[in-house]
Amino acid sequence: MSSCSLKSRIKRADKKYAIGEYYDAAEIYKQVYSRVNPKQDRALKGRIAFSQGECYRILNSPRAVNSYKNAIRYKYQDSIVYLHYAQVLQYQAKYGEAEKNYAIYLEAHPDDYVARAGQYACRMMPEWKKEKTRFVVSPAKEFNQKRTSNFAPAFIGKDGDAVMFTTNRQEQNTGGKKKLKRASPVTGVQSFNLYSARKDAAGKWQDFHLAEGLYEESGEGENENDSTSAKSGQAELGVCCFTEDGKTMYFTYSCPINGQDLGAKIYTSSRASGEWAEPQEVKLFKDSSITVGHPSICATGDTLYFVSDAPGGFGGKDIWMAELDGSEWVNPQNLGPRINTSADEMYPCIHPDGSLFFASNGHPGYGGLDIFKGVRDTLAERVDTIPINWLVFNMGTPFNSNGDDFGITFVGNTQNGMFSSNRAQLKKGYDEIYSFELPEMVFMVEGNVVDHNNEAITDAQLRIVGDDGTNSKVAVRRDGTYKVKLNRDVKYAILASARGYLNDKATLNTYDLKDSKTYNQPFVLAPISKPVKMDNIFYEFGKWTLTKQSETELNSLVKLLNDNPNITIELAAHTDCVGDSISNKTLSEKRAESVVNYLIKSGIEKERLTPKGYGEEKPVVVDAPLHKQYPYLPQGQVLDEEYIKTLPQNRQEECNQINRRTEFKVLKTTYKLY
Repeated sequence: MSSCSLKSRIKRADKKYAIGEYYDAAEIYKQVYSRVNPKQDRALKGRIAFSQGECYRILNSPRAVNSYKNAIRYKYQDSIVYLHYAQVLQYQAKYGEAEKNYAIYLEAHPDDYVARAGQYACRMMPEWKKEKTRFVVSPAKEFNQKRTSNFAPAFIGKDGDAVMFTTNRQEQNTGGKKKLKRASPVTGVQSFNLYSARKDAAGKWQDFHLAEGLYEESGEGENENDSTSAKSGQAELGVCCFTEDGKTMYFTYSCPINGQDLGAKIYTSSRASGEWAEPQEVKLFKDSSITVGHPSICATGDTLYFVSDAPGGFGGKDIWMAELDGSEWVNPQNLGPRINTSADEMYPCIHPDGSLFFASNGHPGYGGLDIFKGVRDTLAERVDTIPINWLVFNMGTPFNSNGDDFGITFVGNTQNGMFSSNRAQLKKGYDEIYSFELPEMVFMVEGNVVDHNNEAITDAQLRIVGDDGTNSKVAVRRDGTYKVKLNRDVKYAILASARGYLNDKATLNTYDLKDSKTYNQPFVLAPISKPVKMDNIFYEFGKWTLTKQSETELNSLVKLLNDNPNITIELAAHTDCVGDSISNKTLSEKRAESVVNYLIKSGIEKERLTPKGYGEEKPVVVDAPLHKQYPYLPQGQVLDEEYIKTLPQNRQEECNQINRRTEFKVLKTTYKLY
């Protein structure tokens, strides 16, 4: 009798599993699992563990991991157990273990796309986690009620100030008590309905309530299970979309008949007098038994994307499309293998720009359902059986996690919107709604304009010219700083100028940038009326040969001469007072000639350059910046031999080093002007 009772209960669980009542089936499997003796019937215990795992996997319960583990322990024969075990391990972010079980499954099924995609994703996870997109995601707290699931939001119209979403929160009676109904045998939770919300004047979401007109109170004594009306109290409504004007809605509808779930349908309703009118079924297939759901309407309203397990698909749930012909939807077509896999592709959302967003657990992802973006592949060869060729991309983080991420929607033609995820509720199994936005990419250039002593030039101006037609003048601030906004994908030339100074020019571009960027571009202007010391010009000891370290400074001088093509300069070299004055003068002359020769080789005309060696004839006169750097040197002091010898030995060397310098000064500003 005990054996007969056990078999009867297993048969009952199998029947519930077959009709999709996974929650109830899992509870029965759980009860009978402990009663099967593995020594007497090892195969049966393994099969029950696997069936239990299947229920938990479909319900997104973490219990699936142990169930599949037990199925493998008791030698469940079908290798599919390793695939599903790998998937639930990946769902728990146990990527190393998941990869091993994908590998075991692939030994028997080397061409299985879903398994290869899962294995590849597990291997790539360390790299993927480092990659971040510019999107900013945050919980939409107003929508997420405790101990309920809230998901698949859809904006009503393109303005983004009203939204409809799917939830199993419970209605309130006038006394404030919840109207509790029997939990679904499929999911074990309360039935799902459509709720709407609207933004107030301050932009805060409020006024959460059942979609007006789609629900009605059941009359006392009615048998709700016998109703086929879309307004039936036992029906589940959810996962909807709207035409661009927000006046027509398409939604998923499921209603059990005599306690039996006959699958989902798509219904449509139009807004009338502030409420939604009596819904009408959308006929997509001649066979009325085919399940359809998750509608998404294109911006022009003539193409409907939806989910179905109709014949001719690739396995699991596939995304299809149909076209509007008058008042009828015709030519339903599967979107093909680039979108659909042998696993599940669901929750399509067609963006006004033609991109298709959808959720899949078959393409390479982080775990569970991931959000993917499909763009039209215009270069692919046309295939008659496939309406559109697509290129598919994982949306990455922060959209996707190891949990289920799905049900995305956008505000009009923007890149801002909402989606749903159970990432924060993996153990409890609740879905929550998140908002996202793509911040505007801002490109700036900032810096300061100073002289060679690093003093701000307060009356400087910038001329900014871009290859997009930009041509503007910008005055620097009183402290010599500036900040200018730039356009994307533009090459700029920026010229800094000021009265009494030579020009300085810089170029930059904003091509191929993937995020906001601020360029720092300082400008150093050389005075026209006095010599400018060139830092970092070095010669070999006691010689006039320039060292490699001098090239940076010399190239800066080449740039200055090119930026100011009408000037001529004197190149002056100076030595300290150590040694013979005649030898010092000769050395300085040859050093000046070395610099001139470098400039000529760099393309500067010889006529613009005058070398001059002063030896020790012109010692430095201490100015304010030099006094600030060396406070012991009085401002106005000439660093001649007489003064230097009054200083301590270490400071004598500092002064000699100051005197050893290479300078340039402007001779003319009218070269080739007349």
